[in-house]
Amino acid sequence: MEGTTQSNSRKKEMSKVMVTFHSAIVKFIVTLGLGLSKPQVNHLITIMHGIILTEGRKTMTQIRNHSGKDRDLSCMTRFLKESPWCANRVQHRRMEHLMTSIRRARHTQGDHRPILFLIVDDTGCHKDTSTRKMEALEFHFSHSEGKSVWSHCLVTTHLVAEGYSFAWDFRPYFRKEYCEENHRSFKSKNDLAMEMIQMFPASHEEQVYVLMDSWYTSKKLVDACNAKGFHVIGAVKSNRKIRPNVIELSIVEFAGQYIRNPDLRSVTVKGKGKFRMYEYKGPISDIENAKVLLSWEKKFRQDQKPFCILCTDLTLDVVTILEYYNVRWEIETGYRYFKELLDFDQYQLLSL
Repeated sequence: MEGTTQSNSRKKEMSKVMVTFHSAIVKFIVTLGLGLSKPQVNHLITIMHGIILTEGRKTMTQIRNHSGKDRDLSCMTRFLKESPWCANRVQHRRMEHLMTSIRRARHTQGDHRPILFLIVDDTGCHKDTSTRKMEALEFHFSHSEGKSVWSHCLVTTHLVAEGYSFAWDFRPYFRKEYCEENHRSFKSKNDLAMEMIQMFPASHEEQVYVLMDSWYTSKKLVDACNAKGFHVIGAVKSNRKIRPNVIELSIVEFAGQYIRNPDLRSVTVKGKGKFRMYEYKGPISDIENAKVLLSWEKKFRQDQKPFCILCTDLTLDVVTILEYYNVRWEIETGYRYFKELLDFDQYQLLSL
């Protein structure tokens, strides 16, 4: 009897949670003002709700079954395949809503210098190598696995500001050979990242820091950020050339030949531990002027390559640069949520 009472209590509690959960999704969709008809809005809410609630492999049947709706499955599939709604409008309205939320939060929290972090990276949607029917599958290098994997590749941006952290924009990346075969204009990953940076709607009063790994810290992308008034904080490879005292040599050569332990300072970064740091200011490769931090975790060793971070904001101190760069991890957390909880990379298709 006691077990039954506890079970009923749990069900009631779960029911309350689900009502609140569903209400939050409804409120979000309605607030966006997507210009959809009522049946279209209902389908969109049902699909979002079902995706979040379905555990394991997510199919349209499973999504329908977990959404709590009795409508026929064909209604949902027709909405996705035939209903005339504009995905670009949905994306545009979502972006507008998120920026409004950030700026509203800033005003309610008091006046302070508005800082936004726009993070650039790419991720692979892995597929089994036996899969050959999906359009545009290629072998793309995976940083997490350290090798090329059979996948689609997306270049994405992620926004962090005023306590918010969310996916911002994305572009599919296609190899040059695929573009030539299918009469598409080829765009490199840096080109796609530049597009999203150039379109980012920051106001003049907002200071934007674009965070990236070493794949993206090119002169072209740094120049694109400068043109927008954005600063770059990104990792750079230790083989990049610097010119201390007019001598041109790679960072790793400079570290091995000229840096000694007394030249370094100890820096503690919250949540990351202690580092030995060397600060260089000047030209790096074809970037005219930047600050570059050479870091060794815990202990300096001349035979060990330093981890290097470039910053175009010369006013920032070492600790602030490291703390800002640490925000870059937010995009990796976002990828994990998408793939583990929403099956972001488990889609099946023929034509893009």
